[in-house]
Amino acid sequence: MLKAHTGAVARALARVTVDIAPLRGSRDLRLLALGNFVTGLGTQAALLALPYQLYVQTRSPVLTGLLGAVELGPLVAMSLFGGALADRMDRRRLLLADQFALVVISAALAAGAIAGHPPLLALYALGALLAGFGAVQNVARSAIIPNLVESAQLPGALAFSFGLYQLTMVVGPGLGGVLIATWGLPTVYIVDAASCLAMAAAAGAIAPQPPHRVAGAHEAIGRAILQGLRFVRSKNALLGSFGIDLAAMTFGMPRALFPALSLTVYHAGAAGTGALLAAVSAGATVAALSTGWLSHTRRLGRVVICAVAVWGVAIALAGAAGSLWAAMALLALAGAADSVSAVCRSTINQLLTPDAMRGRMSSVYSLVVTSGPRLGDIESGTVASLVSPRFSVVSGGVACVLSVALFVRAFPALARFDSSLPQAPRPGSGGEPALAA
Repeated sequence: MLKAHTGAVARALARVTVDIAPLRGSRDLRLLALGNFVTGLGTQAALLALPYQLYVQTRSPVLTGLLGAVELGPLVAMSLFGGALADRMDRRRLLLADQFALVVISAALAAGAIAGHPPLLALYALGALLAGFGAVQNVARSAIIPNLVESAQLPGALAFSFGLYQLTMVVGPGLGGVLIATWGLPTVYIVDAASCLAMAAAAGAIAPQPPHRVAGAHEAIGRAILQGLRFVRSKNALLGSFGIDLAAMTFGMPRALFPALSLTVYHAGAAGTGALLAAVSAGATVAALSTGWLSHTRRLGRVVICAVAVWGVAIALAGAAGSLWAAMALLALAGAADSVSAVCRSTINQLLTPDAMRGRMSSVYSLVVTSGPRLGDIESGTVASLVSPRFSVVSGGVACVLSVALFVRAFPALARFDSSLPQAPRPGSGGEPALAA
């Protein structure tokens, strides 16, 4: 009886946990994952330190939120440029060169923090460069992963990578808060620069990663990008999944206000800022590593809609929370909902997109995911400067929930999406993907 019960528990866990077989089978994937984890810790610590430094120096939520606007342009441009480079050169060499650039930027931030009060323009410029070269790193790393595992193991490898990324977002901000409180801002930037050596070592140790060259693949990049954008526009469910995430992050991601909330509402200092950031990722990590149940779910569009609604409600309640611990618990719930939404949206993206279009669609998806929080910085910082940080968080969560209702009405194919029905054509069939009704 005990043996049967143990077997049932093991099968149940297997249905919800992420498959780690790709890691066991690929040495290069293990190296890349380890390097990315260590580098990610430094990156997340720096992403906490820079807005914290801006707020402490200016005491202005709007100037802190402006960092997101400054980062947005380089993020978009460098993502597209990095994608072009990844199709033209050894991706391992691109990753190594990018780490050198990130070390230089972090060293400049450390020098500015040591000097005391660097010019705001310098902080904005370095923040923009950090975001831009960080985008190149993500593009190069993402382009390498499919070549490290068998095609059947790719979903597990990507799910594990997503979960590991979320884990860095849990530990990194907390590490940054502790470092600031203990040794000061310069230490965070120095640690960030040193962490890049882990990714550089991993990139140097894996096999060469030349791109798969296709005749004519390097021509008319601008036209290819426009074709990808037109494809997104032509697919109601795909456009709806992108739009609902963009709205959720724009209205409901108040990360630019975490320093203000921690310092003026909860009186928890830098450690409290890191705790608020880490809470979102803690919930996301737990959810990401237990999304095996989604493989048995057909109505992924409905799951996305519900998850984004839960995100908005949790964010609104977090803004009204009376204590740091209550806010952290609600932000963890929001992070879990966002993680479920991300997995479902990624699946919808792949199912609706033919193989020949998947690279461009992944680029558009990446831009949506990374630009949304930056727009959220602008929105939340502006509203907070006009009213208050608490009002900005609560109103943003409410606006997110209202936007869900609008997107359900504007993009009905998202709610109707059924993964059990035919979506994208088989490679080489020449047909366009049919949208599930």
